[in-house]
Amino acid sequence: MHYFMSKKLVKSPYDTGSSEVQINIFTGRIQHITEHLKRHKKDLNSQKSLLTLVGKRRKLLKYIKNSNIEIYRNIIIKLEIRK
Repeated sequence: MHYFMSKKLVKSPYDTGSSEVQINIFTGRIQHITEHLKRHKKDLNSQKSLLTLVGKRRKLLKYIKNSNIEIYRNIIIKLEIRK
């Protein structure tokens, strides 16, 4: 199991390629980098990494929203992404 992956959206222990799991991994990494940036405000490389991850996650969420709205809503609720 990946370090940043919670077990909320995992279909099987070896599932790392589905969009839902990738969003899950990106969310964990985003939270980790956000905590890092609270302590190290001038770390520009981490800021760039954070923006890149947020963009990738946004694109995957858009893809899932267009393909299956119920899965999208489930992801938003479980990962508490949007309020």
